[in-house]
Amino acid sequence: MSGTLIRSSSPTRDKGLIRHAPLSRFGLLKRYVSPMLLVLLWQVACSTGLLSTHVVASPFQIALTGWTLVKDGTLQTNLLVSLARAGVGLGIAFVAGVGLALIAGLSRLGEDIVDAPVQILRTLPALALVPLFILWFGIGETPKIALVALGASFPIYLNLHKGIRSIDPKLLEMARTLGLTRTSTIRDVILPGALPDLLIGLRFAVGISWLMLVVAEQVNAESGIGHMMMDAEDFLRTDIILVGLVIYGLLGLISDQIVRFFETILLSWRPSHRAARSA
Repeated sequence: MSGTLIRSSSPTRDKGLIRHAPLSRFGLLKRYVSPMLLVLLWQVACSTGLLSTHVVASPFQIALTGWTLVKDGTLQTNLLVSLARAGVGLGIAFVAGVGLALIAGLSRLGEDIVDAPVQILRTLPALALVPLFILWFGIGETPKIALVALGASFPIYLNLHKGIRSIDPKLLEMARTLGLTRTSTIRDVILPGALPDLLIGLRFAVGISWLMLVVAEQVNAESGIGHMMMDAEDFLRTDIILVGLVIYGLLGLISDQIVRFFETILLSWRPSHRAARSA
């Protein structure tokens, strides 16, 4: 009887594996079916007159305008400026967020000093800080980079601080039992344990950096994707505005995928990530 049950249950499991394997193979493609259908419906609505192209440009018109901006070099020039601002701002945010999180996470005194001001600053709206940043730093590149750095530093700080505070006390007790110094404990126990939370914070920070860049480049900017969009607004060029929005969206998607790629490499030692990669 037991042998019969075992033989009858095995084909069921095998069928389930065979049935779901093709689905996982095409899972990535299925994610983009609905966006493609929305774009198609958008194009049909513009072509049939349901949507006025003076209000919303059609996908074909957006693609044609983007190609025109590429050919005359306008898009590349503004894109490089935006990438530089976002990259420098994100780098400053990473250093500041990690530094503050280490101070607040590794010491009660440090938390008392650092955490309250950070929590206050992160609740301030970015647009309210723009006039102040212009008074402090002028209208050059500094206030734009400072806005990006300010907004992107908070998710890094919050997630790393949470990761440090969430380290299993048993691991810390084991480190003390083995006679590890405080520096060795931080390097070999606390930081590796908090690394997943840091990478999550970095993913949020990358997205916020592009949001802050949109705000920064629309205030007294002479170049960048945001400046290109503001110029297009003066001439009612919705196609150029939508090209800029598409670029921002693609930049956010690509940068998030880059962070996820490094996440799989840096966390390859974790059993859950090894299982995911082998699957």
